[in-house]
Amino acid sequence: MNRLTFVMRKFFTHFCMLLAIGTVPAYSQDNLEIIGKPIEGEMGFQPAATDLSKGLQALDFGVHIVSALIVLFVVCLLLYAVVKFNRSSNQKPATFTHNTRIEVAWTVVPIFILLGIAVFSLPELFRQQEIPEGDVNIKVTGYQWYWGYEYSDHGFSFDSNMIGAPATLDEDTRPADANVRPYVLDEHMAAKMVDSGYSKNEFLLATDTAVVVPVNKTVVMTITGGDVIHSWTIPAFGVKQDGVPGRIAQLWFKAEQEGVYFGQCSELCGKDHAYMPITVKVVSEKAYKDWLNQASLDYADLRLPAAFEMAEN
Repeated sequence: MNRLTFVMRKFFTHFCMLLAIGTVPAYSQDNLEIIGKPIEGEMGFQPAATDLSKGLQALDFGVHIVSALIVLFVVCLLLYAVVKFNRSSNQKPATFTHNTRIEVAWTVVPIFILLGIAVFSLPELFRQQEIPEGDVNIKVTGYQWYWGYEYSDHGFSFDSNMIGAPATLDEDTRPADANVRPYVLDEHMAAKMVDSGYSKNEFLLATDTAVVVPVNKTVVMTITGGDVIHSWTIPAFGVKQDGVPGRIAQLWFKAEQEGVYFGQCSELCGKDHAYMPITVKVVSEKAYKDWLNQASLDYADLRLPAAFEMAEN
């Protein structure tokens, strides 16, 4: 085999490997498919992973249909007025200033349209606001600019920072972090993303630690803020709740598909607001139990004080 043939064969082999990689779904650590993430250049919603998001997306589609019909009707009226009442067709303009029937119609018809929208939108609102009993209960606290998660049923907590934030750079654990510039996507940051189980495409989305929940289980999250107002949001779940210092609020969801889902703080909270992502991993019940056992050991030093546990009980 001559050198040219060898080089061409190696090139063809690597090209086929890259092509194959590009045609499979994106996966993160733990071999979970990355489902809920924004895609550059795309429009529309992320895949609906809960009944809440399915209902919201169906409602949005219905409201858009109603809005499109209204726009079409108004455009037809404008075209009719242009043709019917232009100077050449209507040389002698009318002198009346009121039409009771038309005024009643354009008052009553919008009322019925709004009532029709309310009939379908209010149940969706009530579904979000009526918090069921949770199989998993998590307290979420927003800080400038990271999230704190507390699995109150199991007595441990941890913080979650964006991969690439200063808090995630540790030269003692990973010497290559010495070359990583916070918040800057270059070859060093891309390598850090890969070492963390993600690709550079998840930069600004992935966090060093993730919320882990079991599939098809009701998760109730209690949201608050530790300094200013933050907002915990996962678009694929159809949930969004502000975390206000000194107050608590709740949201719930039941994820129906295993995978990785991303969100962002959705309330302007300061200069690093853009670097406050959310990562949720939905796993099987067995994987969740295994993770709980390991997390109880990993975060043992962050376990709640006994007095606080007694107060919660």
